[in-house]
Amino acid sequence: MFQVRIHGRGGQGVVTAAELLADAAFRQGRHAQAFPSFGSERTGAPVVSFCRIADRPIRVREPVLVPDAVIVQDPTLLRAVDVFDGLRPEGYALVNSRRRRLDELGLGERVAALPPGHAVTVPATEIALEHVGRPLPNAVLLGAFAALHAGLDLDAVVAALRDRFPGEVGEKNVAAALAAHDAVARRLAEKEDVRA
Repeated sequence: MFQVRIHGRGGQGVVTAAELLADAAFRQGRHAQAFPSFGSERTGAPVVSFCRIADRPIRVREPVLVPDAVIVQDPTLLRAVDVFDGLRPEGYALVNSRRRRLDELGLGERVAALPPGHAVTVPATEIALEHVGRPLPNAVLLGAFAALHAGLDLDAVVAALRDRFPGEVGEKNVAAALAAHDAVARRLAEKEDVRA
């Protein structure tokens, strides 16, 4: 089972990101579940959502405490929450940031043990503003995650986006996801180590 924890703030599409990730997994013939963890928070409050992907039915229902991947939609959470708590040593870390290196965010030591090519930043908010016209990084980060983790097929992400957001909104989100995928794929091909 592959488990993903997504950190963000209310209004950034954190819950939608987990649902889209689960939808993409279903399209790849996998079992998946997605669910959030939040109380009566308002827009801007920290929110966490979870996604599990497996080759057989998933019976577990509790929050993901030992994730295989962590996606951080809002870099301001890095100072407020231990977003990498429990991340597996061979896990993946994807952070929405204009900064290219994780040590610039104070994360060098935190992700230093991850294998090369398992941690990356992407300016998801800027890409979303450019393509969608709104600072919603969720679709952008899913496109980036498809480049970071081989188990997620970009075509499945694109299909999930088009199904969830039909018409022009969907196409703008697809363009943003593709741009992020290309940016991360380029960085990984160049073997750029963003950890330190």
